[in-house]
Amino acid sequence: MVVMTPRERWTDERLDDLNKKVDDGFARLDLDMRDLRQEVKAQGESLRAEMKAQSAELRAEMKAQGDELRAEGNAQGASLRSETNELRREMNELRREMNERFDSANRTLVGAVAIIVAAIIGSNAF
Repeated sequence: MVVMTPRERWTDERLDDLNKKVDDGFARLDLDMRDLRQEVKAQGESLRAEMKAQSAELRAEMKAQGDELRAEGNAQGASLRSETNELRREMNELRREMNERFDSANRTLVGAVAIIVAAIIGSNAF
């Protein structure tokens, strides 16, 4: 096994080399971070644009479906109103017919009572 002994003397030249390597490393790191920021910013803008477009599409689709549902509801409401009005007319006609029948039955009963009273009076008179 080879054991390396650390150099004990740091010369100005070696320190300058180390300093340059550290500066170069940080410069690369700054450049990488700048590139990464630009990438993230571009992706964020792209995502925002995509989400905005999808949001607009979704809103348009929801509006179209809402309009369609409203139209269907209005058509069904109109149909129900029409049916209800027709049923009311039929019920009113039946009520008129029933009133006429009750009036007719009432006249018949009044006539029958008058005849019975006349018969009773006539039978007592003779």
